[in-house]
Amino acid sequence: MMLRRSLLAVPLAVPALAQAEWRPQRPITFVVPFAAGSGTDAVARILAQMLGAELGGAAITVDNRAGANGTIAARAVTQAAPDGHTLFVTTNTTHAANPWLMRRLDYDPVADFTPISRLGNFVFWLTVGPSAPVRDLAEFLALAKTRQVSYASGNGTGIVAGATVARMGGATMLHVPYRSTPPAITDVLAGRVDSIVVDLTPTLGHVRDGRLRALGVTSGQRSPLVPEVPTLAEQGLAGFDLLSFCILLGPARMDPAVQAALSGAMGRVGAKPEFRARLAEVGFDAGVSTPGELEAFIRTQIAAWGEMIRGAGIEPE
Repeated sequence: MMLRRSLLAVPLAVPALAQAEWRPQRPITFVVPFAAGSGTDAVARILAQMLGAELGGAAITVDNRAGANGTIAARAVTQAAPDGHTLFVTTNTTHAANPWLMRRLDYDPVADFTPISRLGNFVFWLTVGPSAPVRDLAEFLALAKTRQVSYASGNGTGIVAGATVARMGGATMLHVPYRSTPPAITDVLAGRVDSIVVDLTPTLGHVRDGRLRALGVTSGQRSPLVPEVPTLAEQGLAGFDLLSFCILLGPARMDPAVQAALSGAMGRVGAKPEFRARLAEVGFDAGVSTPGELEAFIRTQIAAWGEMIRGAGIEPE
């Protein structure tokens, strides 16, 4: 299977910075589909500070609603008033992978949301705990062919990436799913699970301190955030190229004036060097888009992730 980078590399254009009239009348809530301590949570909290400042000093709180592969949070957003006070900071799990991972999805990733902006991409890598007797991908796959090796997941990207490593590497691996990334990482650190394909944001410190060992990044090119870590593709999994995105949405039927105000504020945030710098510190490659670009991107990603999931041999549950 070829995981085509072209499907995952939509340019991140900055929307027009026109000043809109709408301003929030009460605190805004960012609904996040993963637990506190996850990569999405870290991005949401940095964005809350910067976007709130661009909206006249508005207060923005983060509401973590983990579970059911992000569907609990997605449903909550679809049921909220489309007045700009409830927004969804989410990822490809809810908006590209779930249509293929779940037999019954009670929300439409396009029709039930109002697009506002892309936020950027997570960098994912395959990591093992400090007690694992492997130093690179070849040793990891060799171990998986001699004994049962397990991989944890806390999101759709972890599910698909882990299954793809196993299939492309010719190994049988046990999948251990979790409600969110932080408890999955805890069990890998403790040696209860062998490995996890996870984003840099909650694990970069663990790798730098030697508590986790990074075997390879999932993108087709080495990441400038961790250039010393080789790709899985260059270590033998030819064509392996997987990126995970983060986006900002509102409920469907949002007033265009509210959408324009939020989009304009995101454009101003995205133009600040501080935005990219602060998110790079937590292992996130930031960049924004217009609402129209985001909607087209989501449609493309749904098709791309369908191809990846079918190629990995994953059956919907």
